[in-house]
Order: sequence, then structure tokens, then C-alpha cells
Amino acid sequence: MAMDENSSFSLPRGATGFFRPEDSSLPETDRRAFRAGLYAAARLAGGTVGEVEDRAYPRTFHTASVIDDAGESVILCHAHHPWIAFAQERRHGYGQEFLAPPWWSSTFAQAGFVVLSAETLATPLSDVDTSALTQSEWSAVRLHDATTLGGVLFNAWD
Repeated sequence: MAMDENSSFSLPRGATGFFRPEDSSLPETDRRAFRAGLYAAARLAGGTVGEVEDRAYPRTFHTASVIDDAGESVILCHAHHPWIAFAQERRHGYGQEFLAPPWWSSTFAQAGFVVLSAETLATPLSDVDTSALTQSEWSAVRLHDATTLGGVLFNAWD
């Protein structure tokens, strides 16, 4: 499922990775589905799966890569919601350093993920529905001066 560029993005509770225990735990993205999409992507690209790194606190995402004739494509999978993004390099956190999804990214949509475009990830927070975010999430957004959708979703705030 690809993100419709003309629709407003709604951030659900936990999109930032922040939560208070009294708010209940956050959902977890299906890592097996992510790996299935990853291996299908590598096959479709005629490449191989590179390093796969599960989320480590305080990151909000898992990281993996597909290596093909064009080089290495870094794939980010949100740890709490089924969102996929692409970046040029592995980093601890991201702000606006996202790439357009490669042609073979459809395998993630077939595995049940939403593949986010670089344009969607660059959307200013003022254009995103943030009404479901908790006060603790808003505090983290302000503290870390996050201004884009991608910066909120793929972060390593502590």
C-alpha cells in the first residue's frame, strides 16, 4: 500500500516512539513480515539482503539493506507502525535525509506495509494530523525540534 500524496497523514499514538507506561504499551510492527518483504525485494532487484539490524533503544526503527547492481539501498521499518522509508546511509536518526522508494519497493506494500515517499516524509508537521499524539510525545517533538513527518517517525530520541 503506497501513501497517497494527496491525503493528509495522521500520526497515531506512539508514532514518535514515546509513551508513558500508564498509556499502555505501543504496538509492534511484524518483523517477520518486514523480513519477508525484504527478501522478496532482494529477489526482485536481483540482489542480496545486506545487514539487518533490529531496533535498539532509543531508535524507533529497524534497519536493513538490499544490495544490487545499483549499490546498497538502506531500508527503514518503523518499530511500532507498518511504515517503510528509504535512506542513502545508515544513521542513528533521520530528519530529511530520505530517498524515493526504489522500483522494487512494492514488495513491502504486498507484505502489508505503507511505503512512504521522500516527499511525504518531508511534509511539515503543520500539515500532518497530530491530534492523537500525547503530551509526552509533543514534549519530545518540541525538545528535539522535529519539524517534518520523517523526523518524527524515524528518530533516536532519548
